[in-house]
Amino acid sequence: MRVFITGASGWIGRHAVPEFLGAGHQVLGLARSDASAAVLVAQGAEVLRGDLDDLDVLRRGAESTEGTVHLANKHDFVHPEISNAAERAAVQTIADALEGSDRPFLLASGLAGLTAGRLATEEDPNPWTGPDAPRGGAENLALSYADRGVRVLAARFAPTVHGTGDHGFIAALVAAARAAGASAFVGDGANRWPAVHVTDAARLVRLAVEGAPAGSRLHVAAEDGVPAAEIARTIGEGLGLPVVRVEPADAAAALGWIGGFFAMEMAASSERTRALLDWHPTGPTLAEDLAAGSYFA
Repeated sequence: MRVFITGASGWIGRHAVPEFLGAGHQVLGLARSDASAAVLVAQGAEVLRGDLDDLDVLRRGAESTEGTVHLANKHDFVHPEISNAAERAAVQTIADALEGSDRPFLLASGLAGLTAGRLATEEDPNPWTGPDAPRGGAENLALSYADRGVRVLAARFAPTVHGTGDHGFIAALVAAARAAGASAFVGDGANRWPAVHVTDAARLVRLAVEGAPAGSRLHVAAEDGVPAAEIARTIGEGLGLPVVRVEPADAAAALGWIGGFFAMEMAASSERTRALLDWHPTGPTLAEDLAAGSYFA
């Protein structure tokens, strides 16, 4: 299968590319810079130059391949409306291009806000709909094409896709702790974050594209939920800093933009996903990755 991947040189993408290539597939990766293109070429992928705003390029990539994996996102947490609008436009463009083709279209989604006070499952619908919703309501928009000849797959990634080289949420928490001189958690710290090692996440993406049925909601989480207080403690130990509790009203002041995210309860099961795809995570846990020190170098 020849697969088009947006975000191919990003954190998850750069692991998904060799995962597909190693399984005998071909990869066409979207690259917006010479540096990104060079990474893809070195891995053995083809390159399509463009970015998330180049809708004609996205359409061409989807139409010219046998499956699409959409991992790119602007991740503008200061101006989320920019990220949301770009995400919705990209998903709409790709889905329209694939309508009636029966080809797979996997898009990255998230686990935030699915439930309150209980473990979320793959059966839980995404509450975010419409262009003004988080991620532009892209998951529900894409899933509406499952009955229109597109094998849509919603991959709900854990907020913590960890590993050496990660510059995501855990790296942001480490940076916030360094800046403040203390590692903070919000409230009682009992809220939980799911976690998955990036190599396990990449393997799940490949397995899903190869065989998951249309309309699948997939939970990309190896650990159902790591308590925020435990994450903060491990970061504090790694940096040699005290661990402090902050009130929810002070989360933004103490942690910056990530404060609101770190206060969220996102615990989620991946039991159905594991059974569906015969997916068995084997990578290090979040605690093991933090203990290895790669986030503190």
